Amino acid sequence: MHALRKNRPLRRIVLASAATVSGMVMLLSLKPHSTPAVAVTTRSTAPAVTGTRTVTGDTVQTRWGPVQVRITLKDGKLTEVTAVTYPTDNPRDQEINSYALPRLRSEALQAQSADIDTVSGATYTSDGYRQSLQSALDSAGG
Repeated sequence: MHALRKNRPLRRIVLASAATVSGMVMLLSLKPHSTPAVAVTTRSTAPAVTGTRTVTGDTVQTRWGPVQVRITLKDGKLTEVTAVTYPTDNPRDQEINSYALPRLRSEALQAQSADIDTVSGATYTSDGYRQSLQSALDSAGG
């Protein structure tokens, strides 16, 4: 006897529904497990310029809002990095940025470049910070 006999339409409906749900679950599980790569040009050192100079980087639009940094160079050395614009629309943005921005600043000052690590939990902010920092370094060098 065949399982999908015509006198058991409910069984056919249940099996078709189960197959559809299983297929949808499998399709939805095929999402990318990493963020898109960001092309970041880095410098090994800050530009060699005498005196003190302050430069603001480009505003970078991220998924959660704009990010922009301002740098200060003294005699060609990166001495300060300040986040001028960053997402603050909700308490979660504020929480994330309260720990991410100081860490990004510290890494930038230590690296003396935009070649810094992404802060876990703040991927989009980190990417925007890195891009804006690189644009400020590029402007300062040109």
